[in-house]
Order: sequence, then structure tokens, then C-alpha cells
Amino acid sequence: MSIADTTTKIATGKGFIAALDQSGGSTPKALKGYGIEADAYTGDEEMFGLIHEMRVRIITSPAFTGDKVIGAILFERTMDGQADGKPVPQALIDRGVVPFLKIDKGLEDEANGVQMMKPMPGLDALLARARALGVFGTKERSVINLADRAGIAAIVRQQFEVGAQVLAGGLVPMLEPEINIKSAERAQCDQILLEELTKALDAMPGTEKVMLKLSIPEKHGLYTSLTQHPRVLRVVALSGGYARPEACAQLARNPSMIASFSRALLEDLRYQMSDAEFDRSLGGAIDEIYTASTVKA
Repeated sequence: MSIADTTTKIATGKGFIAALDQSGGSTPKALKGYGIEADAYTGDEEMFGLIHEMRVRIITSPAFTGDKVIGAILFERTMDGQADGKPVPQALIDRGVVPFLKIDKGLEDEANGVQMMKPMPGLDALLARARALGVFGTKERSVINLADRAGIAAIVRQQFEVGAQVLAGGLVPMLEPEINIKSAERAQCDQILLEELTKALDAMPGTEKVMLKLSIPEKHGLYTSLTQHPRVLRVVALSGGYARPEACAQLARNPSMIASFSRALLEDLRYQMSDAEFDRSLGGAIDEIYTASTVKA
């Protein structure tokens, strides 16, 4: 696909974006959910090897195609790995799936009710390497726990600063200021984030666009204005800890938002499954998430 075709697919394509970007801190939990206990591997290399095998099994499944999965977010080690005898980004592109890369290095300790992103040394070099491998965009996550306007404004400011660096590197940033869905102040967080994002989008120089990855708002349809903003390519939703049925039910009530689920996509997959069982389970999850992304209540 050309850059123009890829951009159109992400902006208007029917489907969702799979999040296959569990990093070092979340990998043991992801493997446990997949049916591999911590005593089955020794050290990081074995751990990352097992999670890579899981991701390759997903990516190469006949259920995983660009017909319903329009994009996939990768961990850096996955981007650098192989699937079907080729670099993972190219394997995705060959299946009609647009590759993205997780670039954040984790979270700082909470301050002012939020957790900012840690510094990202060497980001420009990583962006250049990703672009050379055919990666279209990036994803960068921070977390909002409380309705502290100063904290949320700082989160948004940092997200847009990193986004500007990504745009300068020739990729499309997917800004992810996640709101903790267990926050006692969730509705207030949603509203403040909407206001701060709108201000930041309105102030963007030039004509380039960003993507937004947001927690599903407590008030259905709250982020519709963001999906219609001229500087936003697409708004996607994270599952945020909801099990898939609830995540899909919530998503279906939010017009113009599509899924970018991780746990909700993978929750029924097990290492011990036969290939036929695995493909059937993955296909069922993809169908359910696709429907929630494309058929709105």
C-alpha cells in the first residue's frame, strides 16, 4: 500500500487495531494468561522468545487479516523479529494490516494524579529504523488517575510534544493519555481530558494529523467531537481492563470510535490449543471486536 492508501485505510477503514505491544513489565502477565507460567522460562530472553512466538501465532493465523484488523501495534522486539520468514512489519503489510510501534519506555511515579511517560532516549533513531521497516505510526501511553487539571494538562502537553517529534520523524503518532477506569473521578477526568485535548488540537501548527487512543468514556459519545476534529486521523479505544463482552458493549455505544484492544483480544487464547482451536478462538474474538467497532448501538 502507498502512504496515501495506508492513511486512508487507517482514517476510514472498517475494522480495528490490535494491540500486540506488551512490554517487559506486562509480559509475564500476558504469558500467564496465555497458559505459560513463570516457572516455564528462565530470564528475559526466554520470556521474550515465548511472547514473540505467541504474537507470530496470532499474526500468521488465517483469522488475522486486513479485512477486519486494519492495524497492529508492536513492541520493539516484535518489530525487529521475523514472521513467515520476513520482518514482522512486512508480514503484517502483506496481510493488509498497518504496523504501528509502541515507543514509550514506561511510566513515572504518580504526581498530580497522573503518571507521565519516562524519557525516551534515542527516539529519533528508533523512529528512523521503524520507518525503514515500513511502520506507519507510533503509540505512546501515559495514565490519568485523578481529575487534577494541572496533571492532565501536563499529560496532554507531553503527549503532543512527543507527537511532534514523531511527526518530524515521518510517522503518525497515536497519543494515549489513558484514564484509569477504576478512578473514583473518572467522569471528571473524561471531561477535563476532552477540554485539554481540544485545546491542544486547536493549537497544533501546520496541517498534519494525530491519532488518539482513549479509555472508553463513562458518558457515551463524549468524545464524538474529537473524532470529528480536523487534526485527528482516528480515535481508537483501549479496553482498559474490561473483559471483552463488556469492552465491546461499551465501545458499541460510542459512535466513530474503533477498538484498539489487547487483553480483550487475547483473553481466550491458550498455548495448549491446537492450531484449529486457536484460529477458531482468535477468529471469534476478532469478529466480536470488529462488530463493536463498526455496528453502533
